[in-house]
Amino acid sequence: MGVTPGNKGRFPGFDVLGQARHWDQETAAVVQTRLEAPPALVFFSEGEQRTARALLDRLLANEVEPRLPLLEAVDARLQAGQTDGWHHDHLPPDGETWRLSLAALDDHCRRSCGSAFAELGRTDQIGILDAIRTAEKLGELSAAAVWSLWLRYGCAAFYSHPWAWNEIGFGGPSYPRGYRNIGLGRREPWEVREVDAVDPEPWANRVEAARRRQFGKRYR
Repeated sequence: MGVTPGNKGRFPGFDVLGQARHWDQETAAVVQTRLEAPPALVFFSEGEQRTARALLDRLLANEVEPRLPLLEAVDARLQAGQTDGWHHDHLPPDGETWRLSLAALDDHCRRSCGSAFAELGRTDQIGILDAIRTAEKLGELSAAAVWSLWLRYGCAAFYSHPWAWNEIGFGGPSYPRGYRNIGLGRREPWEVREVDAVDPEPWANRVEAARRRQFGKRYR
């Protein structure tokens, strides 16, 4: 109750499960199932599991207990064939691309650092991922497309979990109750005021400046 990833909440005392009584039974059951013990891994091999877990935890800063079961969520989706309904035409289907990209990531790490991705330290992992983010290729794959794939699945796994909702103060499904107090600075009676809020604009400005340095006049 009231748990947040890594105990890093900005909405003290808020617990999204306190709103479950306002959801229909089917919705409440789906959300509460996400708090149960994660399913056994089926899709990924043992080697792929080590690489994918390290990758997802690093991408989503899922590094301090309590951690979200990101790998288990992605594994279950791929095993069930629950994709986003599309994939880049220059890439295989998502499941195959996951396998190829994890193998390419480990191969890149072994050639550049002498170890598989999961065996590297945090600083080296961050450096590797930052290089891939701005590269053209990861092995034979488009690095940009692979980066998009990793983040799409990782973010979907992270923000579908009630602990992440506690972290961002999200009240869960709006159906059937709905929201009434729409607008900047306005809150529902059950919402909690955010503390330690960080203005994202300075970070956005740094990202914009980095893009212009990298791409110059080509950037639009």
